[in-house]
Amino acid sequence: MRVLLAEDDAKLGKLIKHMLEKSGIQVDWVLSGDMALEYALYDPYDVVILDWMMPGQTGIAVCDQLRKRGYHGAVLMLTAKDAIDDRVLGLDTGADDYFVKPFEFAELLARLRALARRSSVRLTENILQVGNLVFNGLTHCVQRGDTEIQLTSREFQLLDLLVRNQERVIPREVILERIWGLETDVSSNNLDAYVRLLRRKLSPFEDVVVIQTVRGIGYKLEVQDVCENP
Repeated sequence: MRVLLAEDDAKLGKLIKHMLEKSGIQVDWVLSGDMALEYALYDPYDVVILDWMMPGQTGIAVCDQLRKRGYHGAVLMLTAKDAIDDRVLGLDTGADDYFVKPFEFAELLARLRALARRSSVRLTENILQVGNLVFNGLTHCVQRGDTEIQLTSREFQLLDLLVRNQERVIPREVILERIWGLETDVSSNNLDAYVRLLRRKLSPFEDVVVIQTVRGIGYKLEVQDVCENP
């Protein structure tokens, strides 16, 4: 399960992230509503956990923006605001569940599992297609006809981020945060090495997709051909 946690309380956010990861859940943690919106729109999650009161946009505003932009993933509001009117507003804005602080961690886990089961976003988007290339998130393979390339987990995460944002320039710092985390020791040079290796592996398909370097900014995936025949 992949979860995006938006919580500006550093102590609480660190604790929730630690406990979720101990339970085998992959967590991206951000400290503001603006970052939560950016992260969620770059890549779908099984569940997005939103605190109500955050710097920048509130959790309610982020939830509203996500739904207006067609985001179909599960959203859990995690907040100290416990009035009935607040709960109604949260759910009416597009949240799938509303959980009040303080809480028992076991119940949070149960709610996340329930939301992940109900959410179809990972099932529908594990298989992506660009032109006649198929990107399989379950097997970490890229395939066209009988030609299949196996990628490592990191390579596929990088490619998946580029594919989902094709023709958009993704800054280096965004890639590093999304693939390796906010506290990563991975450098920009390491990222360049991953991109070179990924380009080499994708060379049989370079008539369809090419990873372009945008000097001084980052990378983007360009679609060269959208024909349907291999």
